[in-house]
Amino acid sequence: MPLLEKDGAQTAPQPLLEMNNVVAGYGPTPVLFDVNMTVNEGDIACLLGRNGVGKTTLLRSIIGLNPLDNGSISFAGKDISKDATYQRARQGIAYIPQGREIIPYLSVLDNLKMGLSASGKKARTKGDGIPTELYEFFPMLKEHLNRQGGLLSGGQQQQLAIARGLMCNPKIMLLDEPTEGIQPSIVQEIEDTLRRINQEKGITIVVVEQKIEFARKLAQKFFIMKKGSIVEKGTTDQLSDALLQKYLAV
Repeated sequence: MPLLEKDGAQTAPQPLLEMNNVVAGYGPTPVLFDVNMTVNEGDIACLLGRNGVGKTTLLRSIIGLNPLDNGSISFAGKDISKDATYQRARQGIAYIPQGREIIPYLSVLDNLKMGLSASGKKARTKGDGIPTELYEFFPMLKEHLNRQGGLLSGGQQQQLAIARGLMCNPKIMLLDEPTEGIQPSIVQEIEDTLRRINQEKGITIVVVEQKIEFARKLAQKFFIMKKGSIVEKGTTDQLSDALLQKYLAV
C-alpha cells in the first residue's frame, strides 16, 4: 500500500481495523479461532478460503452480528468489541451482506434512505435526499429510483446494496461475495466502482470473494482462512498458484 499524504508529507498508513485473538461463532458452536487480522486505512483487502471456513462469520463479527467469545476488535483506535451493531455503523462500518438483502417491496430510493438512517447522520444531498456523488458511482440508480428493489436485476441489486452502504459515509465497507450470481460485464463495473470508491473517497474495503481473478485485480492484500483461522496473508502479488491450490482448490 502506498504511503499516505498528510499536510504535504508522506506518512505510513495507519491501522483502521484490528482483530486480536478473536473467537466467535453461533451460540455454543465456535467458528472463528484466534483470528488476528489488521487492515490499514486505504487498503483494499480480500478474504479468501473454501466454503465453510468462517469468512462470513468474520465479517458478521466485525459489524457486531456475532458477539465475541474471546479476543477483541478495534476500529479507528477504539475497542468496539462490546458495541452494538448500530453503534459500529455510526462509527463508520458498512456491511453489504451476501445475497444483498435489499427490501424488495421498497423503492430504490427508500432502500437508499435506509442506509442513511443507519448512520444517524445527515448527508450532503440533492433534492431527493441522495448524496451528490452517489449517482456518479451508480448512474443506473437514478433511472430506477421509483422502481421496487425486487424488480431490479441481480447486478442492479448489488449496485443498490453497495450504494446503500455508501449512504452512511463509511470509513470501511465489508462486502460478502459481491459478484455472486452476476454476469461478467456487471462484475467488471463493480470492480471499477469499488476501486473508484477506494481512491476517490478514501474508503477502506474488505471483500470476501470466490472469484480469484476479481480478488487479484481489485485488492492490494489478501488473507486466507482455513478452519476458522487466518493461515496466510500478504500482498496480492504474493498470492501464488501454489497457495490457491493448497487452500482453495476443491
